[in-house]
Amino acid sequence: MPVTDFEFKEKYKYQNGFNSYLESEAVPGALPVGQNSPQKPPHGLYAEKLSGTSFTSPRHENKQSWLYRILPSCSHPPFTSVSKDDPAKDGFDEVGKLQFIPNQLRWDPFSHDPESNFVTGMHLVAGAGDPTLKQGIGIYIYAAGKAMDDHSAFYSADGDLLLVPQEGVLDIRTEFGWILVRPMEICVIPRGVKYQVHLPSGPARGYALELYQGHFTLPELGPIGSNGLANARDFQVPVAAFTEDYGATASETPKSGRAYTVTAKFNNSLFRTSQAHTPFDVVAWHGNNYPYKYDLGRFNTVGSISYDHPDPSIFTVLTAPSERRGTAVADFVIFPPRWLVAENTFRPPWFHRNTMSEFMGLIKGSYDAKKGGSGGFTAGGASLHNVMSGHGPDAESYEGARNAELRPAKVGEGSCAFMFESCLMVGVTEWGLRTCAKVQPEYNDHSWGGLKVHWKKPEGAVEDGHLLK
Repeated sequence: MPVTDFEFKEKYKYQNGFNSYLESEAVPGALPVGQNSPQKPPHGLYAEKLSGTSFTSPRHENKQSWLYRILPSCSHPPFTSVSKDDPAKDGFDEVGKLQFIPNQLRWDPFSHDPESNFVTGMHLVAGAGDPTLKQGIGIYIYAAGKAMDDHSAFYSADGDLLLVPQEGVLDIRTEFGWILVRPMEICVIPRGVKYQVHLPSGPARGYALELYQGHFTLPELGPIGSNGLANARDFQVPVAAFTEDYGATASETPKSGRAYTVTAKFNNSLFRTSQAHTPFDVVAWHGNNYPYKYDLGRFNTVGSISYDHPDPSIFTVLTAPSERRGTAVADFVIFPPRWLVAENTFRPPWFHRNTMSEFMGLIKGSYDAKKGGSGGFTAGGASLHNVMSGHGPDAESYEGARNAELRPAKVGEGSCAFMFESCLMVGVTEWGLRTCAKVQPEYNDHSWGGLKVHWKKPEGAVEDGHLLK
């Protein structure tokens, strides 16, 4: 049956704020007053703490939440390793086989997978670091044709997961409540939070970045001032919602008569257990460690109003700083519709070699520095320019911008590209290089083989760079 407007609004209620200390209760009085762990929590609930940082982290960095649930998370049989022939295992087991190459790479749109759900349809494309040391990142493509079973849940102990939908809607049930994430929205699910993904509009495809260290935060604004880019008030956090499906004890058969399968990602390996009660039994919670979503259409772009194309860092939505000041383990950057007005300026991105690695995807439309179409940069595809691998606009885009009449112009109408940028050298999996069969072998020649030589030697110049007098 279709969901009514009232039901939709009741299910998808949100609180607003980035890294705010929030609280929510689905039943009045479920939150304890004045303490976190009373001897007998209200309504016979269990108190459980979910820590996103060490207990002794500085107050301004500390991330934690208290959950008040019907049964605690520990009440399950032991996890067992998922067998090698399980389809879910294919997407995660290549982290030890990363291939580090300097070649520029571009992929055609990744294939849809009608037989997979969100977990079995996720594949590691690239990454760096080690989840066991809580260092590095993983970059994924997901393609799901069906919803996860409503008696299942998934969580990752490896890191926080940033989701960037490209096609299809993700209806995500988390321990903290429901989040609806559409293309042109993003979602972050913290390390350890259990969730379940449904597909209310059919098959879904998109990108994901897993952050093995630290957490995403908003970039500093510096001379920009106190507002701009992604504003804290526009981030949305779910409200508590729970299901009553349990027996008289944690091991007894639940009311539905079906057990719940919980899959854990632990050091990029999958483990599974079957428990008798629903993992979505959190009646109330408070804290600042929770899932959240953000509408990319609310991003406040800034740019040059005099000359030169500014660094792409001005388009950073979220950042995960490294220990080195001014350097990020991961930046999430977008290129939304915006006005270009710079005078006497080559307006698209310039040619460059970067100490950072740049993985780009296209949510919709076309990117102003790369042409789409067959063999081009297309929605649902991606590119990777690794550390010090030269790149820039393709030949057609360069000639167009070089000869354009420089009037105020709005670029990117109906389009949005994004970038996962990292200070780390990024390796590519066998799936990303060959198995998915989406790498464009002619990327370099297609993009830059046709660049013209515009050099005109000044009269009197010689090849060693000196002018004859």
